[in-house]
Amino acid sequence: MINRMIGVALALALTGTTGNAQTPALNQAFAAGQIGERYDGYLGVVGPVSTTVRSQVATINIRRRSLYNQLAGQRRVAPQEVGITAGCQLLRNTGPGEMYLLAEGGWRRRVPGQAVQLPEYCR
Repeated sequence: MINRMIGVALALALTGTTGNAQTPALNQAFAAGQIGERYDGYLGVVGPVSTTVRSQVATINIRRRSLYNQLAGQRRVAPQEVGITAGCQLLRNTGPGEMYLLAEGGWRRRVPGQAVQLPEYCR
């Protein structure tokens, strides 16, 4: 796993690239379980969504990819490593009732009062 400095940089940078609290449409899609966070640091579409939401998800993922590439270049690691590190942080922040995807596949809904069962590499 990449070092703690990338984790800190990601935490700061992702506050501006997450879907949460960006637009009413994204907030509604999160709440409805139509979109969710993925293990690889990207947003995913879980079910049918409007073209507006699909476009906003794509825009956020483009920003995230750019960020991961930038940080990977600075630390001389693969962008996928940065994305997975970001994914761990984003999964931790998944709200109750929101959807998330682990590497094993299959979307899951976070149960209120329970933490997301993170993969071993996130611990």
